[in-house]
Amino acid sequence: MTTKVAFLGLGAMGAPMAVRLVRAGYDVVVWNRTAARAEPLTTLGATAAATPAEAVAGAELVVTMLSDPAAVTAVAAAVATALRPDAVLVEMSTIGPDGTRHIRELIPASVGLVDAPVMGSVDRAASGALAVLAGGTPRDLARVADLLAVFGTVTECGGPGAGSARKLVLISGIVAGVTVVGETLALAERLRVDDPRAVLEASPLRGLVARLFAPGVDFSAEMAAKDLRLAGAVLDLPVTAAAKQVLESAPDQDADLGAAVLAVNQKR
Repeated sequence: MTTKVAFLGLGAMGAPMAVRLVRAGYDVVVWNRTAARAEPLTTLGATAAATPAEAVAGAELVVTMLSDPAAVTAVAAAVATALRPDAVLVEMSTIGPDGTRHIRELIPASVGLVDAPVMGSVDRAASGALAVLAGGTPRDLARVADLLAVFGTVTECGGPGAGSARKLVLISGIVAGVTVVGETLALAERLRVDDPRAVLEASPLRGLVARLFAPGVDFSAEMAAKDLRLAGAVLDLPVTAAAKQVLESAPDQDADLGAAVLAVNQKR
């Protein structure tokens, strides 16, 4: 029988991920706060639900891909009593280990929980090339292995919360690094270094430079700053805090991380 999956959250990342599930043959029910975002999915064969609770009714697997801990908490609370007792909730948003533990407290004990945030942007979401960082019990991880493989390469990080922890470590380093490289580029330009971008690309910074100028990506300054706030809530991180302030000062909070960093530094 075809596995029924509820997919909650059709934002920049969620929409292409849900498309992949439909095309992989899953019976997909989708929900989004802005209902119109579900229309392209229904054209492909998904079913749209009016509420999160309606979406998860009867679903064996439930995927959440939402903007922040508050959004995930609200949805988890809304679906808690509607979940199948043997369902597995796959939480793929970036909410940190504390957020994951809170979701565990909200849903019934019989419902499995896998935290599986991803690395990569909309281009990789569409092509199935995301890095999926999964945490959970061996039983729950086994139940969602095929589903997670639809999205990209899966790394099992350990027990519940381990995926969220690893994601927070990696994303905070990358976001802060891209922010610093943006300033480094501004410094090189002020010092009139010849072809500063090429100089940085030929250095150990080349990976961060590539992300700074990456085309076809959509990871907003607002969401990047949110991730740095989550990291700062765990430990006092002065460099991370400074990078967060830079991103919060970006003129267009919806702009991709790289574009936002470049825009801030153009003012220097």
